[in-house]
Amino acid sequence: MLSHKKSLNILKKTKALLDGHFVLSSGLHSSKYVQCAKLLSYPHIAKNICLSLSKKIKKNHKKIDIILSPAMGGIIIGYEIGRLLKKETIFCERINGIFKLRRGFTIRKKSRVLIVEDVITTGKSSLECVNLINKSKAKLVGFACIIDRSSKKSLKIKKKITSHMKIKIETYKKNNLPIKLKNIPITKPGSRHLK
Repeated sequence: MLSHKKSLNILKKTKALLDGHFVLSSGLHSSKYVQCAKLLSYPHIAKNICLSLSKKIKKNHKKIDIILSPAMGGIIIGYEIGRLLKKETIFCERINGIFKLRRGFTIRKKSRVLIVEDVITTGKSSLECVNLINKSKAKLVGFACIIDRSSKKSLKIKKKITSHMKIKIETYKKNNLPIKLKNIPITKPGSRHLK
């Protein structure tokens, strides 16, 4: 297993941990942004983090039939965890702002589904995935991610999250920004706002 310190160094080395003023997909503001796509663009570097996460998932979730990931951020990590665990892996994508299954993907009735994301901040995308599981009359076994950057205040998920690492990064509402953040131009990363 990789230590927290080594994992942070990998995030910095791959430019997956960014500094600035970011508006997250949740609408919250932050001085840091975790862009796991940058980490995953170096498979030879990311493989140990993915392996570590897959071992934790195996330990916490004995029975999984299918892995579901939200597009865009969850696709690569979902695929890699599916490969390591030898599980069917599908993704959902936004159509008019709502997650749907396309491309012939289905969730079988009574199947046990693990939601895998790159980063969880509030859990909003993951909870939208839960709607698809419920509509299919399948069973949610849990949530997993590379980085859990949620706080008790921001997290909407009530179940335990299996993550490679937990990072504490402050988030702020638009009307409660610290002065140092107000003076930095805003960047809107992520894919929620894409059409």
